[in-house]
Amino acid sequence: MMKPTRLRTAVIGTGFMGRVHLEAIRRLGLVDVEVIGGRRLERARQLADEFGVAKVETDYQKLLEDPAVDAVHICTPNTLHFPLASAALTVGKHVLCEKPLTTTCRDAEMLVALARERQRRNCTCHNLRYYPAVQQMRELRAVGELGAILVAQGTYSQDWLLYDTDWNWRVDAREAGPLRAMSDIGSHWCDMVEHVTGELITSVCADLATFHTTRHRPSRDPESRESDTFARPVGPDREATSVATEDFGAMLFHLSGGGRGALTVSQVSAGRKNRLSLEIYGTKAGVAWNQERPNELWIGQRNARNQVMIKDPLLLGDGARAFADLPGGHAEGYADTFKQIFRRFYLSIRDPQAKAEYPQFEDGLRQLRVLEAVLASHRHRGWVDVGG
Repeated sequence: MMKPTRLRTAVIGTGFMGRVHLEAIRRLGLVDVEVIGGRRLERARQLADEFGVAKVETDYQKLLEDPAVDAVHICTPNTLHFPLASAALTVGKHVLCEKPLTTTCRDAEMLVALARERQRRNCTCHNLRYYPAVQQMRELRAVGELGAILVAQGTYSQDWLLYDTDWNWRVDAREAGPLRAMSDIGSHWCDMVEHVTGELITSVCADLATFHTTRHRPSRDPESRESDTFARPVGPDREATSVATEDFGAMLFHLSGGGRGALTVSQVSAGRKNRLSLEIYGTKAGVAWNQERPNELWIGQRNARNQVMIKDPLLLGDGARAFADLPGGHAEGYADTFKQIFRRFYLSIRDPQAKAEYPQFEDGLRQLRVLEAVLASHRHRGWVDVGG
């Protein structure tokens, strides 16, 4: 029997997400990282040495044209997503891109069309779908145990940008786009609620707030590790910088099945490190999940005892079981969600007939349409329908 050919990939981006992607790729088997791309050669070289990758590249076009590369992971600031993804698709690479897919719906529509034209596999990395407990929520809804969906509500709260001395490229609209908290973490929540309920967010009424309209950016080297995601900036050299992106966002929304919902997102909530909470209530039962306790699923009843279900593949439904690799009592968390989505992406490259069991560029476009409606609602101070 012939051994399957190993796939070779490139990771572009040397920050927090680039490292997360590299760690997940090496857990897959049959996929090798051929090259790491970054704006700063010394940083790319340091990361490559750590992960045993021989090649680094600062010229992105040269990286993309490398015939040894089958697929590309784009883990850069948001404004680079569109040019890199479009260039990669044009030269025939499969593309996995961090969210948000782009900063505008128009650019995302172009990527969807280009991926279809080039017949390349494409994935928007909404990895948070892939917690086993989240898949179990979806399974309970799919088999009818929740009934008709009445209410979806929750929060996504962090504290890493609480102080005006906290800085990251996401704060800068020139690198991240016009939205920050709603785009960076709110899009994960919105994708998850649509995935779990099987319904679409059809209209929104949103409010955004920027509490730190001026932040003190590290002036010595804004690309240094002290401005990395979740890092605590140090050092005395600061430059006062105007900020327009939001620290907090809230929205009411309607679901396509007639249900109602509410969401708040915050990157200035002291003590909340990465707390995504999602609650879905139907006519028969409710479910609730918290990302900081990822292996627990609350199931609520009107006329029976509530339950807390601990992740165990033997107890998960048929549609959720494949998303848990470890037996009961063995925790699976954030890093495992990347492994699950990457595994499905690469298996679909190996088998051209395989169904894409992961969010594609169309899903990324979908969340950009929600974000576009959020921004318009905030500006007009009223309800806005989601396009598409």
